[in-house]
Amino acid sequence: MIFTEERKLQNIHKGANLLIIFLVSTSILACFYIPGVLGFLGLPGFNQAKPFWITSGIIVYLIELIIFWNGMIRIYLTSTQLRIKLRVLGLIFGMILPINIIILIFMIIRVRQEYTFETAKLKLNEERKDQQICKTKYPLLLLHGVFFRDFRYFNYWGRIPGELKKNGAVIYYGNQQSAESVVTSGKTIAKKIKEICEKEGCEKVNIIGHSKGGLDARWAISKEGMAPYVASLTTINTPHRGCLFAEYLLTKIPAKRQNQIASVYNEILTKLGDSDPDFLTSVNDLTAESMKKFNEEVPDSPLVYYQSVGSKMNKKQGGKFPLRYSYNLVKKYDGNNDGLVGQDSCPWGQKFQFLTTKHGRGISHADMIDLYKENIKEFDVREFYVQLVKDLKDQGF
Repeated sequence: MIFTEERKLQNIHKGANLLIIFLVSTSILACFYIPGVLGFLGLPGFNQAKPFWITSGIIVYLIELIIFWNGMIRIYLTSTQLRIKLRVLGLIFGMILPINIIILIFMIIRVRQEYTFETAKLKLNEERKDQQICKTKYPLLLLHGVFFRDFRYFNYWGRIPGELKKNGAVIYYGNQQSAESVVTSGKTIAKKIKEICEKEGCEKVNIIGHSKGGLDARWAISKEGMAPYVASLTTINTPHRGCLFAEYLLTKIPAKRQNQIASVYNEILTKLGDSDPDFLTSVNDLTAESMKKFNEEVPDSPLVYYQSVGSKMNKKQGGKFPLRYSYNLVKKYDGNNDGLVGQDSCPWGQKFQFLTTKHGRGISHADMIDLYKENIKEFDVREFYVQLVKDLKDQGF
């Protein structure tokens, strides 16, 4: 079922209100009906409920069920911030007091926060709609990282492209394979840049590359003759100086085992759409040793504006699988990191922005592309990209 944003927010709001009504009314009615029920069961000290009370109690119970399920169905179908964990807990403990009440309260709080936050964003975008603050001179080309693809029904960039388009952006995707060398990806991207320029009738593009996507873009610019066709390159959490932890794994894991792992991943990636995936080459390209050589051989072009962004998690609980488990290993070899890339590996170009939160989780590698569509306290990823692209527009790109 597809909802417009306004309809979705209305359903979230109504669902939360119905569940509040259910909680309050159930608590009040329990004070009236429980003593009668206990008396009906023969417990001493309680008056037996009259037949009228029993009949009305059944009717009230059915009405409460309608209110409850109406509210639950609304929030389950429309809420983005009602995470899988909370949904599963709600199903498991739905009939167990008082756990179900506690979970229900958490659900109500979560969806009400979502309603407030998303309503404010909707209002903000409506107020600045005519300004088209993300309508850059040149279209945007978004490049994904390693082991991911640009799918039609699952956007690697989460809610970010939608937010940019609302503010005037024209967006294209790299469509490079998920597991191949930087060189091969760079050639694919070079073709994509030419296609975009021809289709849009424009001279250049603005590239935003996440993780390995930033390296793919650097290769296309410097080695595939794309510098005249690229106005700017913004790299997001890109390992410009490689990952020491990747190098450690490759030296510690026997070659036979590496090939076994690579074979499994290549098979999976082929099913996902890659024509010729190469897991080991993709990983080797991201080591510190490989990137040292890369940086020597792939110089920046004076024709292109380069800038970069990095982030870090504050603790391993700040990331979801698998970043939660890779964080400590990366920290041992690369220091502060986003779950995959060390902080010191991210800076590149004329400008560098480093992001985290003052409290709690921090900002992970996946958070920077809104992979889980999670509203993070202290960091609005969608607005961050809006302001990032606005800045490109203000610079004349």
